[in-house]
Amino acid sequence: MAYYYKEPSRTFSEYLLVPNLTTKDCHPANVSLKTPLVKFRKGETPDISLNIPFSSAVMQAVSDHRMAVALARCGGISFIFGSQPVDSQADMVRKVKAYKAGFVVSRSNLTPDHTLADVMKLKEETGHSTVAITDDGSPKGKLLGIVTSRDYRPSRDPLDKPVREFMTPFSSLVYGRSGITLSEANDLIWEHKLNCLPIVDDSGNLEYLVFRKDYDAHKENPLELLDANKSYIVGAGINTKDYEERVPALVNAGVDVLVVDSSDGFTEWQRETLQYVKSNFNVKIGGGNVVDREGFLYLVESGADFVKVGIGGGSICITREQKGIGRGQASALIEVVEARDQYFEETGIYVPICSDGGIVHDYHITLALAMGADFVMMGRYFARFDESPTRKLKVGNNFVKEFWGEGSNRARNWQRYDTGGKEGLLFEEGVDSYVPYAGGLQENLDKTIAKIKSTMCNCGAKSIEELQRKARITLVSATSIVEGGAHDVILKESSLSGE
Repeated sequence: MAYYYKEPSRTFSEYLLVPNLTTKDCHPANVSLKTPLVKFRKGETPDISLNIPFSSAVMQAVSDHRMAVALARCGGISFIFGSQPVDSQADMVRKVKAYKAGFVVSRSNLTPDHTLADVMKLKEETGHSTVAITDDGSPKGKLLGIVTSRDYRPSRDPLDKPVREFMTPFSSLVYGRSGITLSEANDLIWEHKLNCLPIVDDSGNLEYLVFRKDYDAHKENPLELLDANKSYIVGAGINTKDYEERVPALVNAGVDVLVVDSSDGFTEWQRETLQYVKSNFNVKIGGGNVVDREGFLYLVESGADFVKVGIGGGSICITREQKGIGRGQASALIEVVEARDQYFEETGIYVPICSDGGIVHDYHITLALAMGADFVMMGRYFARFDESPTRKLKVGNNFVKEFWGEGSNRARNWQRYDTGGKEGLLFEEGVDSYVPYAGGLQENLDKTIAKIKSTMCNCGAKSIEELQRKARITLVSATSIVEGGAHDVILKESSLSGE
């Protein structure tokens, strides 16, 4: 006969945190939200950690290169959606990796024989105001000069004016030598009041450019998620069908971590995908989604570096309605965390868990972390912001952003829901919708993080790991949920009301 779970399938809204003693040093300024992204052995540190426990969902309506840059700047990670051609997804990854770096390979290069017209055209194509002038026009050629917007006046200089006549020649440049550290390069920039410092080898060939704006940006965003080259860390979603073509392209583009994007990860297709990636590439990869102990262990034994938990809990997901399959997010997370902790105790390998779905209110994020998740993945939350790739519209008297599920006819991401049958969507598992427009990412994220840190202080915790050890969690009744909100009063409007 079928197996029956004794407990109901529970959601985050059915739980509350109970306060612990808050000590004097436990205040938001002392709270760290750093958390592991990929598995590691006991006593070691993970190869990649997040500075805030946030990832944006693998969705067309959420995660493109613009969202990836914005979220990495704040300390989180985006997984660029895979329901697009391989080349365009790889190009998005390249844009993120090239957006900011300490030592930048020049991507705007000309020769002295080019003209001002060529400079103007290149600037329009790339948006770069700094052009390296090399003997052969390549990014690694012999450096002969630099052109910036201060070297010419488009309104007065003729467009056929040769670059050699207005570039700043190499003899007048301040430059760094090969092997210089980033700190030393930034010192030269400040000492000589430069915007850009070229780095050359002993033969005078250009190696890199170092920009003042990158230094300034890092100081303004101290939690930036950066790799060893000071480029933003970015993830990408793949499926279990075209991975042999998609993964090499993404790795070549510089992707830092992959995730198999599937509504149900407890499959042999996912095991084959994970094993292919782990056997052929030096890149981290997560698996999912699962909702129980068996699914978690299956993916970990298949090589997953982290595991995503959640089926049917997304705001645009109708998998449970269409197929009657899934599990309440809290119940799924509790069981998987228990399996993860037991696996860690037995093997000494810690596998991070991503809670994906079921988050309605900001406090649900804190609950997910307290229950054992290392980070959360959200779609609706990020879809509301300027940085998401969808259109901002006015519907009635309100501004909204478009938001659709990967299982909707609009996305047509049949690979995510494929079970080996006909290629295509026979029925939808997602909807096409709107979400209220909320403005910029950073200001909203700052507010959410402030809530999380404040709640952690109420629980007497200054880190996510400490929260998971100390958290006391209680089930709530239907009437206590009503009691928890404003009741028996006539509310005034407030500009400070939160989500």
